[in-house]
Amino acid sequence: MRAHQIMTRPVISVTPDTSIVEAANIMLQRHVSGLTVVDNAGKLVGIVSEGDFIRRSEIGTGRKRRGLLRFILGPGNSANDFVQEHGRKISEVMTTSPVTITEDTALAEIADLMERHNVKRLPVVRADKLVGIVSRANLLQAVASLAREVPDPTADDDHIRSRIIAAMEKYDWCPFGLNVIVRDGIVHLSGVITEERARKAAIVAAENVAGVKKVHDHLCWVDTMSGIYLNSPEDENLSKAS
Repeated sequence: MRAHQIMTRPVISVTPDTSIVEAANIMLQRHVSGLTVVDNAGKLVGIVSEGDFIRRSEIGTGRKRRGLLRFILGPGNSANDFVQEHGRKISEVMTTSPVTITEDTALAEIADLMERHNVKRLPVVRADKLVGIVSRANLLQAVASLAREVPDPTADDDHIRSRIIAAMEKYDWCPFGLNVIVRDGIVHLSGVITEERARKAAIVAAENVAGVKKVHDHLCWVDTMSGIYLNSPEDENLSKAS
């Protein structure tokens, strides 16, 4: 399997000028732990994750280095710490030049890159343009689908997947972090919904795509106020049966 067969799209992104507060709210509302950063032309310029918000002056978690360590590290590190803790825009805290992959990158290479660079997600680019993202959750979903002993996806499955995503992403009820895996016409939908009626809409949209034989619902419902989440009824029944 390759990146294009499991990647999430559309990607939730911000710009370098997005404020820290706005980015933090987006991550909470969309139930994601990281955001890609793109310029006005859609070119990937960075990535920001929960780790970039750990050391912040607002919550009193700024780094406190002892005098000797400050002397050894020099003023440059102290200046970097200050920007990380007090920066107001994403451009001031994001990781620049993130590790990227292409749509044809094999899953084995993706796993190697994640381990080697200690990252949880890899942006997928096509000629410098961001087209998707692969996270550890996407790899987990791929493992789970393979465990169901279904064949590898075919070219037709890839077309079905693209049509399903295109059918949903134009609507405001489209699940956040939508991921679609198709094998032999059997569809597995994953992502986050904040409105239960969006579950049925997503299933109906997939069912109406030519070539789809069956749709499995793995969409997770999340309350944006409390953060409480519930697995899909299908997944809950599977867990009770196991």
